[in-house]
Amino acid sequence: MAGGVGSRFWPGSREARPKQFLDMLGVGKSLLRLTFERFLPLCPASNIFIVTNAAYKDLIKAQIPEITDNQILCEPSRNNTGPCVAYTAFKLAALDPEANFVIAPSDHIVLKEQAFLDKIQVALRFAAANDALVTLGIEPSRPDTGYGYIQTDHEVSAGLFKVKRFAEKPDLATAREFVASGEYVWNAGIFIWNVRSILSAFQNLSPDIFDILGKGAGRYNTAEEQAFINTHYPTTPNISVDFAIMEKAGNVYTVPAEFGWSDLGTWASLHTECPKDEYDNVIQSETVLALDIDNCLVRTPKGKLVVLKDLSDYIVVDEGDVLLVYPKSKEQEIKQVTGMVRDRFGDSFL
Repeated sequence: MAGGVGSRFWPGSREARPKQFLDMLGVGKSLLRLTFERFLPLCPASNIFIVTNAAYKDLIKAQIPEITDNQILCEPSRNNTGPCVAYTAFKLAALDPEANFVIAPSDHIVLKEQAFLDKIQVALRFAAANDALVTLGIEPSRPDTGYGYIQTDHEVSAGLFKVKRFAEKPDLATAREFVASGEYVWNAGIFIWNVRSILSAFQNLSPDIFDILGKGAGRYNTAEEQAFINTHYPTTPNISVDFAIMEKAGNVYTVPAEFGWSDLGTWASLHTECPKDEYDNVIQSETVLALDIDNCLVRTPKGKLVVLKDLSDYIVVDEGDVLLVYPKSKEQEIKQVTGMVRDRFGDSFL
């Protein structure tokens, strides 16, 4: 899935070039490219499909030249992950009615890639043999209020558990209770299932989406697909797959895992994941004179000298046309700041 805007990463992430297309880690590859390469040991490039907004098709072709146009699913509107997953399932079912597939965001960090693939294989084997909707659950390292949680039930097979319930993002006290209980994992939004199982779930639990996209039978993977999607996809409900399917279904399972995961949702999460200097600063800049700064993230353009003095716990991001200097502890406000920018200055800086 590569269609999001990543507004909490503004001004780095913009409408025209969201964070999944950026080298956020300073390794010379975009998050999208890293995600693509992560799955190559599991399946050939010909089996990797990317769902995105139609505006980003050329960006994807430039960054992932190994795939064909038919492997890029172009959404004409942003209707959340429910319709996105259903569209993918219909398309893959038309190619292979017995297909098993993984749904993964394109902007996450996975530090232990082999451990990640091992858990995916556990989930794939179970999904291939059972009518099951499987999700990877991240073993929590702290009581975090920024993630949804999954409560596990009994162990069905080695390393795989029945899901008791999904819990929305909790307050801190509740998050502490969840972690202390040992029964909860973070919801990473990584799903594994067979096309038959997920299409049956849509038919029974979200029939509006199923009926709208099901009208495209016979058109998927043909020259008629995009015209059908352009007409009908915008009429689907704007709803996440969690609300549309996972929280309603009775056949949901999870594979608890630990593989150095981060959803990389904010500048602070990037600061957490990146190498730091002796003062806990992440400096993604060539020429910075840092005088008494600590616990900061600094990201500036090549060729620009930056002098910083007496800063603690700040985000400093210079994108040329936009300079953001913001307390890291208040970074959740950045999404609202983009709304203020739009109201006052229009869309040119977004």
